Amino acid sequence: MDSPNSQPLNFPTTSRAHLRPLGVSIDDSLFTETKNTQKRKLSQKRKTLLSGSFSIGGHLSPWPRYISDQTILHNRKPCSDDYRKRAGSLQQPLGTTKPRYLEQLENYLRKELLLLDLSTDSAQELRLQPYREIFEFFIEDFKTYKPLLSSIKNAYEVMLAHQREKIRALEPLKAKLITVNENCNERILAMRAEERDEISMLKKEKMNLLKLIDKKNEEKISLQIEVTKLRKNLAEEYLHYLSERDARKILIADLNELRYQREDMSLAQSPGVWGEDPMKLTVALKMARQDLTRTQMELNTMKANFGDVVPRRDFEMQEKTLKELQEQLESLRDDYEEVRKEHEMLLQLHMSTLKERDQFYSELQEIQRTSTPRPDWSKCEDMVAGGRDRWHMLAEGKNSDQLVDVLLEEIGEGLLREKDFFPGLGYGESIPPFLRFDGIVENKKPTKKEVVKLLKDAWKERITEEQKEKFPDFFFSFLERHFGPGDAMAWAYTIFEYIKLFHTNEVMSQFYAVLMGKRKESVYIKQKQTIAQLLKEMTNVDSQNEGLLTMEQLRPQPGLSALMSPYSTVLKSTFPLKKDERIQELMEAGGWHPSSSNADLLDYRLLFMEDEEGQSVPFVQKLWEQYVVEKDEYLNELKQELGLELNEEVTLPKVREALMNIDPSLDKQTLNHYLRQAFQLPMTEMPEEGEEREEGIVTQLQTALEQLQMSDIRRMGPREQEPAS
Repeated sequence: MDSPNSQPLNFPTTSRAHLRPLGVSIDDSLFTETKNTQKRKLSQKRKTLLSGSFSIGGHLSPWPRYISDQTILHNRKPCSDDYRKRAGSLQQPLGTTKPRYLEQLENYLRKELLLLDLSTDSAQELRLQPYREIFEFFIEDFKTYKPLLSSIKNAYEVMLAHQREKIRALEPLKAKLITVNENCNERILAMRAEERDEISMLKKEKMNLLKLIDKKNEEKISLQIEVTKLRKNLAEEYLHYLSERDARKILIADLNELRYQREDMSLAQSPGVWGEDPMKLTVALKMARQDLTRTQMELNTMKANFGDVVPRRDFEMQEKTLKELQEQLESLRDDYEEVRKEHEMLLQLHMSTLKERDQFYSELQEIQRTSTPRPDWSKCEDMVAGGRDRWHMLAEGKNSDQLVDVLLEEIGEGLLREKDFFPGLGYGESIPPFLRFDGIVENKKPTKKEVVKLLKDAWKERITEEQKEKFPDFFFSFLERHFGPGDAMAWAYTIFEYIKLFHTNEVMSQFYAVLMGKRKESVYIKQKQTIAQLLKEMTNVDSQNEGLLTMEQLRPQPGLSALMSPYSTVLKSTFPLKKDERIQELMEAGGWHPSSSNADLLDYRLLFMEDEEGQSVPFVQKLWEQYVVEKDEYLNELKQELGLELNEEVTLPKVREALMNIDPSLDKQTLNHYLRQAFQLPMTEMPEEGEEREEGIVTQLQTALEQLQMSDIRRMGPREQEPAS
């Protein structure tokens, strides 16, 4: 066998296709086959290399233990200038040479690194492949350390595979992060644009306010100038009156002097004076001069003390003027404050109006975007049984929503007639008692008129009996009495499907609401009693029993409007708590208008007629609508009086107090009935007012209002602070 130093070791050049860069999938069998081929070609060369790489004693060569670490291969590109410089500068010491196997491994590594294309994205993965092959050579050649080196290599390979999977999983997150970053940048730009608009608007508002402040400051300066001018005029008037006073005093002094001179001249001319004693005259003259000196001193003292004093009359006049000016100034200040507050309120109103305008504009755009054109209801004429005439009768006076209900009812009626059987709903607790059946039930296919007539008969029988059993049980018993136990269930299913379908029919919709527990039967009974009472009142007024009323036959009562119709007074006496506007609505629904003549006749019996399908005339429909509206208003007043949220709990005494506050005319029996309905209490468990256990009866406000909404409640009298209409 040749020496390892004499024969070079030729490593097979690994094809680039066998390298496994990051993110590239390669067939494992092909890679394994290529790898095994390489191992077989290198097996003999490794034996020779191993024999030259070990020392004589069978141990590993001590190189490079006794030399410096400068000859160790650095992690640099073999073709770089820095690498060539370092390679040239490193000289092997004399007497120390690298093992042949190490030199061949290094040459093979340099060659492989030079052949790599490091410009691609997977350059690092490609660069790792030659090192992986060198490490595999070591694993195969060093049999003793092969398990340890293999475990090290496998650990690194597993970690590299894990890192590849982790990077591959993070790539979608990177794209998502870029998208989120772009969205955030767009939102930031939009918010900055909004802030710029808001800042510009605030700047404009600031400029307007500054202009208003400048205007008010100018008004203030003008008022100050006016006050200064008035003060100046006051000082001038004061000086004028002071000079007038001094001139008056001088004039009085001159007049006194002239009088004294005149007296002296008269004494000198009088013949009796010269006959007096000269000594006496001298003393009198001396005394007069002393009096003159004293008077002059007093005059000077008065001038010194009161020279700057304003006359009281002038002072009072100026004080009055000053007071008036101060009042005017205070009034102007108050006006300015009111104007400023009004301006602030207008600014707030303007801002709220702008917000509402923007909101309405957005809603308008949304409606314009999502709205659909009005349907052409004339297309339904040929689809409805009865043709054009019946469709016009059904569609008269109805809006689009109501027309949709009518159309659905017509379609549903056709589908019901096509069904021969109904599937039974079973015996579950949620199933109404009159529908508990398992199996197939026959569809009796009655007409709409027959169903309405049957429901009216059921109501008549229900009103006449004592109402001991519940309404659903009574309904099924009624069907058993009329159709027998065998057909009762079939009729129950048939009638239930009909009344569930026809929402626009008053008889069916009200019967369905009572049957399903959504409304108390007392509501229907009380409404019928009210209509009967109103008809009785009008019949009593009709003395001739012709069914007609005129203005001459019935005049309005005192305090009522003279424009009311013949039956308006009857309406007011039957419904004393209704407002005049609602009385007017009832009159218009009955066909009477203020422009009607006094001699116009009104057939009041037509106001209570029903057609074959149970539909009432507009007058009775308006009565029902007003009853629903008045009940809602009554419950809203109760909710406001309680002052609680719907999800809060309320006690029985608090509801009792609130009901008495909004309706003081409630008698004890009616009040207890309302409370039992609100708290769902039996008559035997209803506590008396003032009992301690009243505080323990609690329910949610929303539940109490819903129970009252289902019941027949109405106002018994006006509030104390609100006069009856």
